Amino acid sequence: MRIQIRQQTTYRYDTPANYSMQVLRVRPLDSDGQKVLSWSLDVPSFATVMEGEDAYANFVQTLYISRLHSEITLTISGDVETVDTGGVVSGAAEPFPPVFFLRQTDLTAPDEAIRALAETAAAASDGTALDLAHRLMEAVRGTVDYRIGETHAETTAAQALAQGSGVCQDHAHLFISAARHAGLPARYVSGYLWDEGDTEYEASHAWAETYIDGLGWVGFDVANRICPTDAHVRVACGLDYLEAAPVRGLRRGGGEETMEVRLKVDGAAIQQ
Repeated sequence: MRIQIRQQTTYRYDTPANYSMQVLRVRPLDSDGQKVLSWSLDVPSFATVMEGEDAYANFVQTLYISRLHSEITLTISGDVETVDTGGVVSGAAEPFPPVFFLRQTDLTAPDEAIRALAETAAAASDGTALDLAHRLMEAVRGTVDYRIGETHAETTAAQALAQGSGVCQDHAHLFISAARHAGLPARYVSGYLWDEGDTEYEASHAWAETYIDGLGWVGFDVANRICPTDAHVRVACGLDYLEAAPVRGLRRGGGEETMEVRLKVDGAAIQQ
């Protein structure tokens, strides 16, 4: 499939800021399941952008502005060719062994309820890691409704489970927390998702991956109850959202911030 991604993000401040920095993880990388055909990031002329990679081999662009400014607009444009790998990730850089991703974080730390969810799924499984992962996906999605606006970037897996609602970020964190408790290495993934509707999004997508012996890393899009398909574009991974977030930043001054995001993801089958 050919996926076309167009995103415009505008930040406005009620008083001018004199310095800002944003760390962007928005550009996908080539792997066996996807190939980047084109990609561009447009930023204000007064901004400086540095490029590199982080510890997880994610592509990172860091934007610096060191003059007075009341508005920043970032425009992303790209085309990615994808194939359906059944959710199996291969051909991507892997700086760390799978056991590294058994580490819990503040956002994924399990409480008694998460441990019970994981243990119930394990008891119901056929004893294989793959079946356990699928059961965890169903258990998490069946327990946490998809509702926008009821959680935020700092919401933990335990809080989302207790609340019974959240978004894809919360589903991923809860799956990761339970999987790690059950002994499955798991990590957070940020990316883009195309659906058949003519949808304009306010945020990118997120899912989880867990390591299955004999298969390698396998994705689980818990929010949609599926393994990633050729409609998914994988961008970045980490232990949790904070390490794979599309945008994180800081600034001096600026007062109250408002942010407007317009994201459009289109897909078309590739003619053979």
